[in-house]
Amino acid sequence: MTLEEELSAAGEAAQEHADDGEELVAVIPAEPGSGSRVYLCAYDRDGERSWLALDAAGIPIADRVLVRDAVAIAAMVELAEESAGGGDVGELRARLVELRLTDNPEGIEEAEVAASELQEAIKPPPRVASVPYLDELGQAAAKLEQSLGQVGGSPFAEAMKTGVAASDELADDVENRYKGPLGQ
Repeated sequence: MTLEEELSAAGEAAQEHADDGEELVAVIPAEPGSGSRVYLCAYDRDGERSWLALDAAGIPIADRVLVRDAVAIAAMVELAEESAGGGDVGELRARLVELRLTDNPEGIEEAEVAASELQEAIKPPPRVASVPYLDELGQAAAKLEQSLGQVGGSPFAEAMKTGVAASDELADDVENRYKGPLGQ
């Protein structure tokens, strides 16, 4: 089954849990490190968000830790995709080409290769938010920063550190607005 087919099946299962007037607005696939696939489902009713996490069989998940871990990896992957290479790798690549054509500084080719590899590492939707994917993005971002001569702290790493608090806030929101019981 393709990821698109899995998302369609998860969406159908999620629709069964929608309350009157509620609309399913997102199904986010995540693998929070446990090897299990979790589908984070977001619902909206008049601007009010509620959440439900489904397993691969479309059954609501009641494990609080698993739900929070799925939210965390999904949030961190989204942040990594938005932060890597300054947020717009295509624009960065265009600026590197321009720099090569006008000034041709030492190491520009290495930077262009690293930017290309980062752009290739960022998967288009739909994709599964997972620890290996997050690691791949981090490695590609670090290689790019090194090729650009980044001295001192990594902007990507700093963005990721800052994102942990936002990820925790989102996990709290999901937990507080969860459509079912959550155990320990």
